[in-house]
Amino acid sequence: MGRRGGELSEHILFTAKDVFLEFGFERASMDVIAERASTSKRTLYAHFENKQKLYLAVVSLIRGLYLERLRSPADYGGDTSEALVRFCGRFMQLLLWAPPIGMCRLAITEAERFPEGSASFYDAIFTTAHERLAAFLRERLKLGPKVAADAAYDLVGRIVHPHLPRALFGIDKVREAMPADDAVATDVDLKPIRKAVARLLDETAG
Repeated sequence: MGRRGGELSEHILFTAKDVFLEFGFERASMDVIAERASTSKRTLYAHFENKQKLYLAVVSLIRGLYLERLRSPADYGGDTSEALVRFCGRFMQLLLWAPPIGMCRLAITEAERFPEGSASFYDAIFTTAHERLAAFLRERLKLGPKVAADAAYDLVGRIVHPHLPRALFGIDKVREAMPADDAVATDVDLKPIRKAVARLLDETAG
């Protein structure tokens, strides 16, 4: 029995993700997506009326999967310092995984032609992680909104650079397999993250 309804839409989205990563937004065609999804163009357009809406739906799919795996700092334990370290470690572990890196490259490539899609992906990966960090800092450290937001930006900047640029330019190898939550300590060097978290806590103490 063929796929129907939500199952078919999800199948199309995962197929489209792979096609966009392979060809880029501009060169990816609805014909190829329909063929690889083993469905008709008529059915494809019945679910997604154009390529732009399909691309945005793919970004939304990735956002949901990414944030579900990332979770929030509070989910990583009651100790504030360790929760921040584990959350940031998981953030970097997921960020340096092949699919997000591929989507980052795609979003950068298509930023001029399709800014809405690139902005949506940036929001999915970076803005939400920053917001979750800031909310955690407000709650645990009793910081004001601006102080917490600035501290979260500073922490993200310290842990991301230079690892993300090196991965984007192909200098450092990224992980192909889906990263397991319990492998953060082996997949990511937590020492600089612990140092950055300790510095943040010292700067915001009192």
